[in-house]
Amino acid sequence: MSENNDVLIGCFSPVGDSYATVLILGSMPGKESLKQNRYYAHAHNAFWKIMGELVGAHPQLPYEERLHRLTDAHIALWDVLASCERESSLDTHIRNEQANNFASFFEQHPHIRHVFFNGSKAEQSFNKFVAGIQKLPPLTYQRLPSTSPAHAGMRYAEKLLMWKAVINCRVENL
Repeated sequence: MSENNDVLIGCFSPVGDSYATVLILGSMPGKESLKQNRYYAHAHNAFWKIMGELVGAHPQLPYEERLHRLTDAHIALWDVLASCERESSLDTHIRNEQANNFASFFEQHPHIRHVFFNGSKAEQSFNKFVAGIQKLPPLTYQRLPSTSPAHAGMRYAEKLLMWKAVINCRVENL
């Protein structure tokens, strides 16, 4: 723990197989996700509700089944940051970031053409620590509204509409 009560935390392993065509990137798991060792574990995070509507990965399903549904839909899931220091779950509290190795990731996932950022912090961290630094294939990037309960400025229906871009890109690449 650092002098300002920040705790060193690390990300989860990526989800997805070599057939993935789309990658969804968060910034770093929050406290509840770290506690449960699951992506988007906070009960009020809209990620699994949205993925339920888009690819059948409904929040009521067991976690492993939700991950299987993402993989079956050719969607990979990971975080931009490998590690950071943070006291709370808020992205604004992230300090001392270290990026994941995306050059290696994309070598193992050669069909990915579209990267979607789950919120602005994921996009900002990618642009600061990955883009132009690591060797990446040609990709298209799009920031989507954060599914976090902290991003309450947009109604769920609006978020869902914007998140449909994931399915549109995935279908284009099948």
